[in-house]
Amino acid sequence: MDGANSNQDQDNRNMDETKLTFRKYKDGDNEHLPWQEEIFTADESHKCPTYVHRTPPCQGSCPAGEDIRGWLNIARGIEKAPDGMNWQEYAFYRLSDSNPMPAIMGRVCPAPCEDGCNRNEVEDHVGINAVEQYIGDYALEHGLKLRDAGPDTGKKIACIGGGPASLAAAYQLRRMGHGVTILDSHDELGGMMRYGIPGYRTPRDVLDGEIQRILDMGVETRMNTKVGVDISMDDLRKEFDAIFVGVGAQSGTALPIPGGDAPNCISGIAFLEAFNDGRLKHGAEKVLVIGGGDTAMDVAAVARRLGHITKSHEKDRPETVVLGHVVHDVATVANRQGAEVTIVYRRPVEKMPATKMEIEHVTQEGVQIRSSLAPVSVVVGEDGRATALRVQEVEWEGNNMTVKETPEFDIECDLIVAAIGQVADLTGMEYLDNGRGLITADPFYRAKDHEDIFVGGDIIKPHLLTTAIGHASVAAEGIDHILSGKEPSKRPKVDKHHYDLLEKLQEVHLEPAEYDHVQATGTDAATYAVHNYEDRSHVEIVPADELFLGHWTYDARRKRKEKHIGPDAVLGHFEERILGLSEEEAQQEADRCMSCGMCVECDNCVIYCPQDAIYRVAKDQRTMGRYVETDYNKCIGCHICEDVCPSGYIQMGLGE
Repeated sequence: MDGANSNQDQDNRNMDETKLTFRKYKDGDNEHLPWQEEIFTADESHKCPTYVHRTPPCQGSCPAGEDIRGWLNIARGIEKAPDGMNWQEYAFYRLSDSNPMPAIMGRVCPAPCEDGCNRNEVEDHVGINAVEQYIGDYALEHGLKLRDAGPDTGKKIACIGGGPASLAAAYQLRRMGHGVTILDSHDELGGMMRYGIPGYRTPRDVLDGEIQRILDMGVETRMNTKVGVDISMDDLRKEFDAIFVGVGAQSGTALPIPGGDAPNCISGIAFLEAFNDGRLKHGAEKVLVIGGGDTAMDVAAVARRLGHITKSHEKDRPETVVLGHVVHDVATVANRQGAEVTIVYRRPVEKMPATKMEIEHVTQEGVQIRSSLAPVSVVVGEDGRATALRVQEVEWEGNNMTVKETPEFDIECDLIVAAIGQVADLTGMEYLDNGRGLITADPFYRAKDHEDIFVGGDIIKPHLLTTAIGHASVAAEGIDHILSGKEPSKRPKVDKHHYDLLEKLQEVHLEPAEYDHVQATGTDAATYAVHNYEDRSHVEIVPADELFLGHWTYDARRKRKEKHIGPDAVLGHFEERILGLSEEEAQQEADRCMSCGMCVECDNCVIYCPQDAIYRVAKDQRTMGRYVETDYNKCIGCHICEDVCPSGYIQMGLGE
């Protein structure tokens, strides 16, 4: 081995040893826990273990409420698929219970679940998005269908808008057996997934495949139909039993500074829609993008890819195309050259709301980011068009901005794209407008003062695509309650798609026997109950400090490969940048999941119990969440099982 390799290996070992260092107690710790948790006589206590199912923080952080731990445990092989079904199909069904579009969400969701992942306390989060993309892509490649629609209820619901909120609502409502019709003003469904995010991030074959699966459940559509213009809300309310409004917020906010109404000052939403529907083939030579969110990053990345045409007619100016007056001739693409693109943001770069990966990508592609600059005005030429953006340097202390005592200066441009906010077009539905161009909803996502109208997605507050999917699930349940003549029931504290042990027991034909309601003793062996198991998933999220993190060794995350696109290669590059994991990589990454709040089947409690009180459930009675039991005649309450449980599944509480 040569010296260079030897040094590198030693560096890696040193890094790994640092990451592997986990100590439950630090030097100087001498405070005991609360006495009620430390009532010991010698090595005994009055508390014995019970097995407590709680929500993992990844799921708690997921706006769609996916059972992430569940489908990761399926991928890693802990939870077995039913006979005749492979793990990918079983994982797809578990994943799509909450999210019918995993291939798209696995690509574009900024993954707040990964921020919440307890594995961050060991070395790095689990690559949840990467595994989700693999499962979604597998489902499309192998033609997997969504679950069948439920028995017909005879009820009909109109879903206004064709984006993720309405599509997810339609999916959930069809599973309940209700008839659904989606009405959308575009030629094709998809909403912001199609018209707001560049196609190289949401590939059209992937998007079309995931939408078609929903339509195949019997969802009807009325395209090129704008509610409030082509059909009134009053007519819809006569035709349908309930209405779901998921129109999104597809109108950009104007630039609120002097000169911001110049013709070549356009919104980021309009710019991206013109690009995504094929009208905009080239941009401008010097483009300024104002904003720091994902929309701003998408605009900047597209502007770099589009480039500009040196000699073009007035009618070919980008703003003319964006406003819908003309469509670029595809033949002009051969003559386009690179564009100089700059993002201007009021706050420091580290405060940008855009995902870190998107910021890194646009920087690699040659976009310049100029932060801590406040737009003052748009400099307008004799023809009324913007020629520059006048800015002022600012500094921040917390959320307080102070203008620096430095001269204002101009940044030259040919096109200004403002990505600073979104509002909805509520033409014909003005009575739902809360005064901010959005709709106010109650906890059930029912429109204020309209019990038959439910809402979801950006129309409530612009956020993530996966947030819209989460709204849709709750709204669909509310609609189902209303159509059944009941008020929507109180939502749980942890409002997610939870793993249900009873459903699992029924699936594997281990459901409890029928209870005869006769008073009896010795019920700890009765077959009509699930013993020493408690489900707190609706009220508790398991924190990292209740896990035995020392169980987990350093295991580097399997990252998806990326095509490197430098400044010289970005022009005309419209291929997907991120490459998916292989099956082996997806399973290896899933195996890093710590199964927080659910038994990881590691045998630690069985091995370390000094009384042999904990034992495995018989194989023919075993399933996910029913792997070990306790003989309470042997248990002395020593707490060792709780201490060595890597997933926080064992709690000392029986006996209180």
